[in-house]
Amino acid sequence: MLSNRFNRWTYAALSVAILAVPGSLSAQTPDHQADNSAQFPSSLDMKSLTTSGSYLAARHASVERDANSAAAFYRSALRSDPKNNELLDRAFISSVADGDIDDAVKLADRILTIDKSNRVARLVVGVRDLKQKKYPSAQVNINQSIRGPITDLVATLLSAWASYGAGDTKTAVANIDKLTGPEWYPLFKDMHAAMILELAGKDKEAGVRLERAYKLDDSMLRVADDYARWLTRNKDDAAATAIYEAFDKKLPRHPLVLEGLRETKAGKKLPPLVDSPQAGAAEALYGIGATLTRRGGEDLALVYLQLALYLEPTHPLALLSLADLYESVKKPAMAIKVYERVPASSPLKRNAQIQLATDLDAADRSDEAIKILKSVTAEAPKDLEAIMALGNVERGRKKFSDCTETYSKGIDALPDPNDKANTVYYYYRGICEERSHQWPKAEADMKKALELQPDQPHVLNYLGYSWIDQGINLDDGMKMIKRAVDQRPDDGYIVDSLGWAYFRIGNYEEAVKNLERAIDLKPEDPTINDHLGDAYWRVGRTLEAKFQWTHAKDLKPEPDDLPKIEAKIANGLPDIASSSDTSASSADKTPADKKKEDGKDVDKGG
Repeated sequence: MLSNRFNRWTYAALSVAILAVPGSLSAQTPDHQADNSAQFPSSLDMKSLTTSGSYLAARHASVERDANSAAAFYRSALRSDPKNNELLDRAFISSVADGDIDDAVKLADRILTIDKSNRVARLVVGVRDLKQKKYPSAQVNINQSIRGPITDLVATLLSAWASYGAGDTKTAVANIDKLTGPEWYPLFKDMHAAMILELAGKDKEAGVRLERAYKLDDSMLRVADDYARWLTRNKDDAAATAIYEAFDKKLPRHPLVLEGLRETKAGKKLPPLVDSPQAGAAEALYGIGATLTRRGGEDLALVYLQLALYLEPTHPLALLSLADLYESVKKPAMAIKVYERVPASSPLKRNAQIQLATDLDAADRSDEAIKILKSVTAEAPKDLEAIMALGNVERGRKKFSDCTETYSKGIDALPDPNDKANTVYYYYRGICEERSHQWPKAEADMKKALELQPDQPHVLNYLGYSWIDQGINLDDGMKMIKRAVDQRPDDGYIVDSLGWAYFRIGNYEEAVKNLERAIDLKPEDPTINDHLGDAYWRVGRTLEAKFQWTHAKDLKPEPDDLPKIEAKIANGLPDIASSSDTSASSADKTPADKKKEDGKDVDKGG
């Protein structure tokens, strides 16, 4: 599938070995597919609910990962039952997950009067103290939040930043150095020791640590960026440029790297990555939180990312990581709110806008998505990612003339039109051209896509099917579809194309066999059920045909298809006309809806 470079950028540097993730910190349940976030409860809602009603509403909101509503309902229940420790704990965790750290701190203070060993409460209060520059108190609370390798590392780094804030650089670095643990510890230890030494004016020692961290993992964005910044101040621009250029080869065109390159080549001396104990602590929380997001630790990651943003509300990478976390649990509406918080001045704003538009489209706000993407492409007419995102939204919304024009702009902006990675542009433009009745252009684009990647299954399927659909190049078309099926035998849409191709040439027995296989793979697709009904009718299995058509009708087919399906339920298919064309009836030659392929991504690797 097309790689989402934007999402990879937020984690570009975090190539850490497997992290041991503690158990869930909350009662929230992951992996819910729909974005059914409850509406935020009003004061009237709160007053009208009993304690048990508030509790049940809160549990439902938690299951739906709507931390905002969950926190409000739990607090409502807690007001009615203030001595209920379970409600107190759940209200606290929900407030942290929602990013309402000020309210979470108040609840944490109450929890610690009951349970002084509550580690999450200690961490939250410690971060509050650190933000308020109460460094001794921050150290006390943070040091009591340790539990396992991840929390041990986080607590040590935060405590070190509190020590530095209190004016004790030596102790801060010594405590980091004393920490022992898994093989991925040294990277974080050297990085944060270096940042502390930089702020303390110990540039030579900082450089030793940064160089060591860079050698441990030169693909870690934050290490590479800070090391390059140090080189601009302590060595020369050429050395810094080399670091940025080496990273650019690993992950091309990262906005922060491009900005660093521009400023370095302009002769600027770049400041350290962080400028305060609070920023350093936020960097630690962000770094671990972003890693956990990719390793199944969403609950703990959510806590760390929200705490990072409490310390640094405009930290762009923490915002992007939090939004990506919400996307990973199928909550685009929550991701939208986070992307909107990325500062306009950030080099990552443009990337946030692209992903914001994608989520707006997923939330059926496609007009807003298109408006944003057109604004991005107007500012940067050769921005291929924005162009592709705009074309994809238009294609998904069946604006085929528009997406033809958009993909054409992308093709015109390609640095090397013959790079096989560009197959997707020709394939998508071909779909839009075919769907907007420009077949000669569509055919040329599909052929160009196959020239770049001769075995690309989705292109083989689309072109082969289109030929058979039109009654031309039948042998070549069937061969193409079979090659596609050989590569994607478990793709219900491609298997459906093979079955429907057999139907179109009048081989109804083979059509039935393949369409039954497609139904096994995609039982809820209305088009495939409709196709199988047609095939059953042609082989005399009329009761089964009507069952499949009725099932297709119940599966909410496209509005244009519904009357056709209802007519078949009532009357069946017309008899095959007796004419010189014996392959299929004119009814069987009605152009089939290829919407099932409109959203398919092309694999870059072919």
